Amino acid sequence: MKKLLLLGTAFAALALAAPAQAAELKFKPGEDSKFHWANFEDLKKVDLKGETLSIFGPWRGEDEALARSVFDYFSEATGAEIKYSSSENYEQQIVIDTQAGSPPNIAILPQPGLIQDLASKGLLTPLGDDVAAWIKENYGAGQSWVDLGTFKDKDGKSGFFAFPYKADVKSLVWYSPDNFDEAGYKVPATQEELAELEKKIIADGGKPWCIGLGSGGATGWPATDWVEDIMLRTQTPEVYDQWTKNEIKFNDPKVVGALDIFAKIATDDKMVDGGAAAVAATDFRDSPKGLFAVPPKCYMHHQASFIPSFFPEGVKLGQDADFFYYPPYASKPELGKPVLGAGTLVMITKDSKASREFIKFLELPLAHELWMAQKSFVTPFKGVNKDAYGSEALKKQGEILSEATTFRFDGSDLMPGKIGAGAFWTGMIDMVGGKSPEAVATDIQKSWDAIK
Repeated sequence: MKKLLLLGTAFAALALAAPAQAAELKFKPGEDSKFHWANFEDLKKVDLKGETLSIFGPWRGEDEALARSVFDYFSEATGAEIKYSSSENYEQQIVIDTQAGSPPNIAILPQPGLIQDLASKGLLTPLGDDVAAWIKENYGAGQSWVDLGTFKDKDGKSGFFAFPYKADVKSLVWYSPDNFDEAGYKVPATQEELAELEKKIIADGGKPWCIGLGSGGATGWPATDWVEDIMLRTQTPEVYDQWTKNEIKFNDPKVVGALDIFAKIATDDKMVDGGAAAVAATDFRDSPKGLFAVPPKCYMHHQASFIPSFFPEGVKLGQDADFFYYPPYASKPELGKPVLGAGTLVMITKDSKASREFIKFLELPLAHELWMAQKSFVTPFKGVNKDAYGSEALKKQGEILSEATTFRFDGSDLMPGKIGAGAFWTGMIDMVGGKSPEAVATDIQKSWDAIK
């Protein structure tokens, strides 16, 4: 879904296949105590001299440079030569390469649906129960991550195929600490407290939320994150899974209830900056700007971890802007602390000794800390040194992940494209335009039923 916002429309299959050079390591081993340097010394005991490890992934530009800075340590310690490549249309390219019999050793993808397709065709190598057990033990909400990396093979047998590495957090609410302090507002710890805060803001003459669903051809997608977060706070993870697989209908009362909660916010003129009419008309990139207006046009903005990229120039995270975890219901303690997010998953598409050792490398705190210390990386791995994070914002997001009791991947990305990146989006626009949640849900279900 959101990948459409980030990938260009160009479909040139230009693979950036230059091998990782023996460049100077980003951080000198042994010099900074925030890293688990003992991991690097242990890694030196693995002899992969003469072996080449090909890795294909989604990271290009700055993210590619960050990924390579981590791979360099694996190469330096083991002697393996790493060749990393990507493509603007990497989803199509990995399908072409694997089906043609010329796969990379390692494939890294952010789409569970695509990974299931590869597994079902027998194009992935199981990572093993021992790796799954390690994830369960060492990741926050470990079983959730095991489930995320578990897929059915060509015989319909479930296996653990995908190691989660590098996550994104969506269950965040952004706000201005100065505005909260000036108005005497406190960060809510529960949905009940959030509802009371909304009432207080309205009584004080303010608007609780800034919401914008505009996104060109992808208009409507920010509302799907809202609904998914609400589903995880009102229903069990099992119900969420059934919903994303169409095992319960979109117009099931459980789903309609979540739609209704969001609709009551987005269609209430008192709740949103600009009133209900502005929700669909406002571009999502512009929607958080009301937080920083004088006086503030709103006090909260629900959005994933990337949104500071669109804050006004000069806004400083931790000072002018901060975030809090979108809270659970106190009345539903059995649902724990769920987190909605996304991330990349690492698979073996061509087995080798180096492939196996690379998966073991990802089990080391150092493999996470090296990227953590830079930017754009958070992990649910409980064994890392959280002080290695390059910013307080990243550290807080990492803590949210490691303390979660349930993690679920962006639901719309798990649905067929015609639903998750189609009928669900347009249905949200219809709903904020005044169509009832029941009618919207029924329309979406009809679209799902029509898929052959």
